[in-house]
Amino acid sequence: MLTLTCPCCGIRAEETELAPGGEAHLKRFGPGASDEDFESYLFARKNPKGVHFERWRHAYGCGKWFLAARCTVTLEVFGTYKAQNPHPTPEIVAAIRAKRPDWTPDWTETSPAESLTE
Repeated sequence: MLTLTCPCCGIRAEETELAPGGEAHLKRFGPGASDEDFESYLFARKNPKGVHFERWRHAYGCGKWFLAARCTVTLEVFGTYKAQNPHPTPEIVAAIRAKRPDWTPDWTETSPAESLTE
């Protein structure tokens, strides 16, 4: 069973206490967006075999949304972090690279915390 720690309240919860919210870090498009951009937002998902970033809600706890980094093959959880973060924390990135040395992030900009560690 998948067990995640809510970064908002600190409680370890089984997946039955959580509500999945799909892929994390999606770029949302507003009313002025093209049809192609809006279609991509609604339907296109990465669905990788391996490292994946997901949204979860602590439904039977604090009720807040958070993000999790996990492996879709082994269900191994690399860490959880608050939904307001644009990318995983440097600790989570380090945990992923320790287990998956060939993994590379798919985002280009670095957060202030990441630039301090490089």
